[in-house]
Amino acid sequence: MRPLVEYLLLTASLGAASRLRLIGYRLLGMKIGKRNRIEGAGRVRRCPQIQIGSHNAFAQGAWLWPQDGDYNGTRIRIGNCNYFNRNLMIDACGLIEIADHNMFGPDVYIADSNHRFGPDLVPSQHPMNVGKVKIGNRCWIGAKAVILTNVELGDGCVVAAGSVVTKSVPPGAVVAGVPARIINPATVETIEILSPGPPNLSLPTRT
Repeated sequence: MRPLVEYLLLTASLGAASRLRLIGYRLLGMKIGKRNRIEGAGRVRRCPQIQIGSHNAFAQGAWLWPQDGDYNGTRIRIGNCNYFNRNLMIDACGLIEIADHNMFGPDVYIADSNHRFGPDLVPSQHPMNVGKVKIGNRCWIGAKAVILTNVELGDGCVVAAGSVVTKSVPPGAVVAGVPARIINPATVETIEILSPGPPNLSLPTRT
């Protein structure tokens, strides 16, 4: 009896809320594929500038945050079969692209722009340098990693927890540190620093 109650309260209710949320996003113009799950406690804006494929799961606290202005194109493009742990932030002024079969740990921040800085103006008055970010297939991004503008992650990259990625990473590389540097070859110890435990990769059975 208790497992059934836990399922109804903690799992089924979140799935139902996610389905309603996805319906609302579609009505607002977001392009969404099949069998996605987006949990609550996050924020979304400028839905027509967001494109999401199929079989993606977003845990609680995901912010999908295109620049707040009129634009006829796409600023956030996400492929298929990605898992995003809690408190994701995708801050897109140009274009952020994420391909397929990637895993993201908690508190990951991805941005495709930087504020300029100088002695003559306060930071908020400086213009932005806008670029793009591209993340390939089958990448593993550890908890609290930061991926900054004009970075491209090749297929199969591993980004260790807490890393700040400021330069592009070739396919299959393992990077760690601030700023992130390549630390190949991958070892068991390298992989273990990414996350304290495996995420729940279960996906919803309905749109």
